[in-house]
Amino acid sequence: MYCQYFLIFIVLTGIVLCEIVRVPLNRIHANGRTFEDVNSTIQRNKFKYGLQTPAPEDLTNYVNAQYYGSILIGNPPQNFTVQFDTGSSILWVPSKFCHDQACSGFNKYDSNKSTTYKKQGSFIAIQYEKGFVSGFLSSDDVMVAGLNITDQVFAEIVNIPQITSAKYDGILGLGLLGSHSVDGVLPVFENMFRQNLLDDSLFSVYLNRDQESQIGGEIIFGGTDKKYYTGPRTTLFLSKRDYWQFSLKSILVENVLVLCEEGCEAIADTGTSLITGPSKDVEAIHKAIGAIPNGDISLVNCDNISKMPKIGFQTVKRTLYLEPEDYILNITYNGQTLCISGFQPVDVPPPDGPLWVLGDNFLGKYYTIFDWAGTITFYDAI
Repeated sequence: MYCQYFLIFIVLTGIVLCEIVRVPLNRIHANGRTFEDVNSTIQRNKFKYGLQTPAPEDLTNYVNAQYYGSILIGNPPQNFTVQFDTGSSILWVPSKFCHDQACSGFNKYDSNKSTTYKKQGSFIAIQYEKGFVSGFLSSDDVMVAGLNITDQVFAEIVNIPQITSAKYDGILGLGLLGSHSVDGVLPVFENMFRQNLLDDSLFSVYLNRDQESQIGGEIIFGGTDKKYYTGPRTTLFLSKRDYWQFSLKSILVENVLVLCEEGCEAIADTGTSLITGPSKDVEAIHKAIGAIPNGDISLVNCDNISKMPKIGFQTVKRTLYLEPEDYILNITYNGQTLCISGFQPVDVPPPDGPLWVLGDNFLGKYYTIFDWAGTITFYDAI
């Protein structure tokens, strides 16, 4: 999530990656395993299957609005589910010191139970559009898909918004280390590379938009999985390293209108469910597709989806199109199906904005490779 703005939208509406490593993204329960146990299993799998990677593990997809997976913190390990978020850069989980009602039902980190915990202590607050989470910094060993990142600094959160529909405990930021990084804390992925856990400084993301599939998606650290994508390849240089940000030449609403005719900026954000953009442009899109505002969301007539225009994001290489089925979110609630516009007006102020944020409904269409060297690559997802 572009962490300054978008977590609360998902929370309030309730609709809410030496080796290649596949990330487990499904809920697991505490089982008393140690890091040594997990590493032993990984080594057995490598020997058995001749792989350079642990056995693949699936992503959990909740109504195409939340994708999350499992990590371990501490020794013996404590289990957490996290949203892997390319729009922020810090790892945070609820702390045992969080007594807010919102913390009930989530796993909480207990430093007293970990032999590898190290006190950091600095207060931290992470601002969102309609509130913030706050807590303090700690460090401990963090395991992601069998990779043991030592002395990873993360935030123990003690204050959380009171209303939450999140299916995960916390957030693992996969953003770049830049001016928007929190207190200069090194992101988990950067520590993976600095600690020589990976040969390639990239990770790739596959988000499955088929809600009936057992595979919700996959994040692979250090490589890609060709079974999830096909050509053509579109590689773009980052226009700004604070985020996974690149330039657009225009946005095309097929046979209707052209937006950002003088160019605009966009970021790829796995932590945002929808696509957000400047209010005036999103309002124009809503008019073109017949969307009607309804509180924080806009609804369309489900019977009209096939008649709606394609919407294209034009880059210097090619135009990345979304079909109506890609940008409309279908939610069934109390037996009624709602068709929700995949576009949300959010005015990001300067110096960051104006800015388009391409969330899960865009990334579900395009298999995306995030390269720390300064590029982002899109393939057609299969």
